[in-house]
Amino acid sequence: MTAIQQDHPPEQPRPSDQAHDHGHGHSHGHSHSHGPAAPVSARLRKIIAAVLIPFAVAVVAGLIVLWPGGTPDHKASGRSGLGFDQQTVAGRVVKVEEVNCADVNAQPQAPTEPGQDSAAQNGAPGQGGKKSVCEKATIEVTSGKDKGRTFPEIVQPNASRQFSAGQELKLAYASKAPKDLQYSVSDVDRSMPMALLAGLFALAVVVVGRLRGVFALVALAISFGVLTLFILPAILQGSNPLVVAVVGGSAIMLLALYMCHGLTARTSVAVLGTLVSLLLIGVLGSLFIAWASLTGNTDDQTGLVHGLYPNIEIRGLLLAGVIIGSLGVLDDVTVTQTSAVWELRAADPTASRRRLYGAAMRIGRDHIASVVNTLVLAYAGASLPLLLLFSIADTGVGTVATSEIVAQEIVRTLVGSIGLVASVPVTTALAVLVVSADRAPAADGGAARGADAGGAQGAGTGRGGRGRRRRAKTR
Repeated sequence: MTAIQQDHPPEQPRPSDQAHDHGHGHSHGHSHSHGPAAPVSARLRKIIAAVLIPFAVAVVAGLIVLWPGGTPDHKASGRSGLGFDQQTVAGRVVKVEEVNCADVNAQPQAPTEPGQDSAAQNGAPGQGGKKSVCEKATIEVTSGKDKGRTFPEIVQPNASRQFSAGQELKLAYASKAPKDLQYSVSDVDRSMPMALLAGLFALAVVVVGRLRGVFALVALAISFGVLTLFILPAILQGSNPLVVAVVGGSAIMLLALYMCHGLTARTSVAVLGTLVSLLLIGVLGSLFIAWASLTGNTDDQTGLVHGLYPNIEIRGLLLAGVIIGSLGVLDDVTVTQTSAVWELRAADPTASRRRLYGAAMRIGRDHIASVVNTLVLAYAGASLPLLLLFSIADTGVGTVATSEIVAQEIVRTLVGSIGLVASVPVTTALAVLVVSADRAPAADGGAARGADAGGAQGAGTGRGGRGRRRRAKTR
């Protein structure tokens, strides 16, 4: 006896059975639309594997060949670009008191207004100016061999960093300096707010995403690991930045997408769409960076890296940044488009390829409009201080746009946006081809099986079958 027969005994047909039977039969017949996508056929699995397996093998081979080994040059030679390798200990501000700047030989160099005497501005004695007030912070070492030791730190009134009692600090230690100058304030200890913010982020992802959110966090950790353990050290050891970015970005793409979305045909289509778009970004980026004669050496950080490591190809570093920066947004677009095609196909299995493609592209156009705007604003926000400087200088738009420091960001933004826009039709077309070639026969077979099951059920239910036929004639 089937579940339908158990819920609706044929011996006692009622007028209300018509509506109830119809509602239940409808939900049963279309329950597959709300579940996971049906697995693809063996033929399509072989086709997808024939494309992706060689690609994955090439990525693994690239990781093995380019994997950095040995001691990095900056550690072997003792060189450091930013001083992050200096020895640091924990510290805390014990107290802060106001003192006269002149008494501690710390005259602030405040900017002088036009027509205003510099001495009066600084409050020098004998010039009628007010005494400048500085802050004297007493700093205590809270870790290391000199734990409990204190030293003073003078803070001028125009200093960007101000101290407060109880504030946690990071202290730099110079063993070869005189005893009174061995410790100095290196930075503020931001461990607690950063850890709390990271915890809130992880909690939000897990609460909303549940198990998939957990996998997303694991994929994020893997992506960060590939970046810090492979991409950055390989570039520092002299490997071509573009090749390293392509291999590392491909590894991140494969690991993140399959871990977050499963080893399915849907994910594989998203991987293929992302791969095609990344290739387009690489070709366009290489072409326009060379055509616009961009060197990539436009800021202090890049110049410092180039000075410490002359063998690093700065232009390749620029192109590598374009590829890695576009990868995260591409993953979002390709996965969304692939899921949209699968769901549209499940909602209407009889839709033609053209109709399915058109419906998915309408979704993709909305996604493009929002994501491209996000990408442009992200780059603009990162370059906001630079844009402010150009506004202050009252420089023409044409001059600003064609200067290398701005043209570099424009090329980065537009090349990434072109790849992003292209990913929508490419991924949509691939997804439509896969679902149309794979699921149409399954749908027909499912309908035939449904008809056969319905006939068998009607033949085996006696009066129930006749009752349903009578209700059908009434309808």
